[in-house]
Amino acid sequence: MAHKVDHEYDYLFKIVLIGDSGVGKSNILSRFTRNEFCLESKSTIGVEFATRTLQVDGKTIKAQIWDTAGQERYRAITSAYYRGAVGALLVYDITKRQTFDNVQRWLQELRDHADSNIVIMLAGNKSDLNHLRAVPDEDAQVLAEKEGLSFLETSALEAFNIEKAFQTILTEIYHIISKKALAAQEAATTTGPGMGTTINVTDTPGSLAKKNCCST
Repeated sequence: MAHKVDHEYDYLFKIVLIGDSGVGKSNILSRFTRNEFCLESKSTIGVEFATRTLQVDGKTIKAQIWDTAGQERYRAITSAYYRGAVGALLVYDITKRQTFDNVQRWLQELRDHADSNIVIMLAGNKSDLNHLRAVPDEDAQVLAEKEGLSFLETSALEAFNIEKAFQTILTEIYHIISKKALAAQEAATTTGPGMGTTINVTDTPGSLAKKNCCST
C-alpha cells in the first residue's frame, strides 16, 4: 500500500505489527499514534489500525499501522492482514524468552504472505523491565544481522525508541519507493527513440497501400 496522492499526504504506507500475544503491540500502536499507554490493555481481538502522518525527506508520509492478535485462533485473517503491507514491526518481549524464540516463525509467516520487498524491523519491547530481562540484546542483534533486519529495543511505557522505530521503517520504505521511481524514469528515458527502441521504417507508402488493399 504505497499509494501516491496529491492532497493531505504524498504517500500512504501500510505497516503491520506482528509478534506473540502480550508483547505490547497495541501499546506500541497507541503510543506512536496517540501518545497514550494503558497498563490495563487487553488482548486485541481481530484487527485494529490507526494512522499518523510524518515528514520523511521533505515528503508527507501517512503511516497506516495495523495491529492484530498474536493468538493462534486468529490466524485465519493472515492473508488479508498482510495484503498491501510495505513494512512490518516484529515485536518480542525482552522478559519472555519464548516470544523471542517465536520470532523465526513470525518471519516465516511474513515471507509466506507479505511482499518479498517488505521492510522489517525487529523490536525488543519492554526495555523498562531490564531487571527482568530474559533475552540479551546481543542475541537479537545476531538474529537481526543473520536475517537482514533492523533492530531496536523499545519501551511503549517510557516512549523509548517508538518514534525512532517507525521513522526508520518509513524512511527505508520511502527510499526504496524513490529508487524504484527513479529507475522507472531512467528506463523510460533510455528506451525513447534512438535510445534502444527499434522503429520499423521499412514499410514504404506502396507496401502500406498493398496491405490496406489486401485487408479489405
